[in-house]
Amino acid sequence: MTNMNQTRLAITGMAIAAALALFVVSALGQEKKPDATVEFSGGSVAAGIGYSWGSGTLTYRGVKYPITVDGLSAGAEAGATSITASGSVYNLKKLEDFDGNYTAAGTGATVGGGASVVTMKNQNGVVIDSVSTTQGLKLSLAAGGVKIKIKK
Repeated sequence: MTNMNQTRLAITGMAIAAALALFVVSALGQEKKPDATVEFSGGSVAAGIGYSWGSGTLTYRGVKYPITVDGLSAGAEAGATSITASGSVYNLKKLEDFDGNYTAAGTGATVGGGASVVTMKNQNGVVIDSVSTTQGLKLSLAAGGVKIKIKK
């Protein structure tokens, strides 16, 4: 098998995994109403270890709060992308519980435009189920974490 075929096979496998994860997240999300929603955009670069950054909005109890996102990931990752994501927030009982270090495990593949599905949880038990679209070139099968906080 040539390297190109191996790459295509890996991309196809990750795309299928992301699609299945999206289905599972959608099915789970329908069981419980989210406490809030998030939308953010940013960028990501990786060569084994990745760094991502961004900003966005948390909508909680009808009020919009600006947020920042910074994170690292480690694993099988390479490339650079721009990211747009949205998600549902669960277990957010108090606004101050939102800030924190969120850990995640996710898969994704981007060739031109792609998608990733990630579930993240912070130290306060707040869970974010997010779906992101990306532009650029990136392969990812990595665990990572992001620091998300409300801008003061």
